[in-house]
Amino acid sequence: MATVYENHARVFKALCDEKRLKILELLRSGEKCACVLLEQLDLGQSGLSYHMKILVESGIVESRQEGKWTHYKISEKGSAYAGDLLRELTTPNAAAKEICCKK
Repeated sequence: MATVYENHARVFKALCDEKRLKILELLRSGEKCACVLLEQLDLGQSGLSYHMKILVESGIVESRQEGKWTHYKISEKGSAYAGDLLRELTTPNAAAKEICCKK
């Protein structure tokens, strides 16, 4: 069973690569077939497959099979989760004050 931190790390792993960011940019206009992504990226099929696996595992991208090709789109639920997670982790929490160890 994955810990909450492992799930969080999957989201950030998906976002920390320039090729995956470019893929997300391409998917912003709607669902794309892997064949279309291959034409627009400087990647081979195995490279695209590697990056798409990470994006899908993060939950930010959804996939569906149609014939021999896979189609990808941004997941509304996954992208909302990623945005909420970033806000949560980077918003200071004034209620969580720690006492300094100085004596």
